[in-house]
Amino acid sequence: MTTSEETTHRQPFHKFFDCWLRELNTNLEQLVSAANLHHDDNHHHIEDDSGSFSLIDKTIGHYVEYYKAKSNGAKEDVLSMFMAPWLTTLEDSFLWIGGWRPTTAVHLLYSKSGIQLEARLAELVPELNCMDLGDLNSNQMKGIDELQKKIIREERVISEKMASVQESAADTPMVDLSNMESEMIRNNEDDGRKDSDEKVESELERKNDKLVEMLRMADGLRMETLKSVVEILTPLQAVYFLIAAAELHLRLHEWGQKKDAT
Repeated sequence: MTTSEETTHRQPFHKFFDCWLRELNTNLEQLVSAANLHHDDNHHHIEDDSGSFSLIDKTIGHYVEYYKAKSNGAKEDVLSMFMAPWLTTLEDSFLWIGGWRPTTAVHLLYSKSGIQLEARLAELVPELNCMDLGDLNSNQMKGIDELQKKIIREERVISEKMASVQESAADTPMVDLSNMESEMIRNNEDDGRKDSDEKVESELERKNDKLVEMLRMADGLRMETLKSVVEILTPLQAVYFLIAAAELHLRLHEWGQKKDAT
């Protein structure tokens, strides 16, 4: 049984999440070491280092494990996956259907690319080719642009489906049930409450199934976006991107914890 499969059977998700964050930090340190190795030795080419490919795969696999654990957790309690009590209020404010908006990954890539390019231009004798995210070529830029447009379209489709699920809170069955229950409360009727409760539970279960499906679609797009960005990049660039992603993830969580503690 994998760690993600153990989540719903042996430990609550928040404990899994804490362990997952610690492992993410370990992966981050390894990624930074790989990037520093290239920076310290201009003759070292990360593309020829099979260990770097393994490190990238390991990091991607770590995210895959997270979404598998979320999927398992959603089968038990999908509402907690949307409320996410293991996250801070700061992180909650940036959520889109239980997680980060997929296009955020593209914005992160553009931001880090600009930062690395500006840092190089600020040097007195800038290196012409650092092989980092400041060296995105025209084909890569085209691929990123096409990916962003594709992800925006898919985000829109999922958002519209989610809107329908949210609006279903006021659909005919829900309004009918709410009126029925209200009438029984006003008339102090207990005889029909059991039948009413069963109908409510049945209807809420249908809503629950739709939320599970929405989370599956959103998490699927998040993982697809992450993998697609990495595929566009060279191995060294992928290392820099994954460093930026891990740093942002970890620091947002820490900043949120500090704000929640005040």
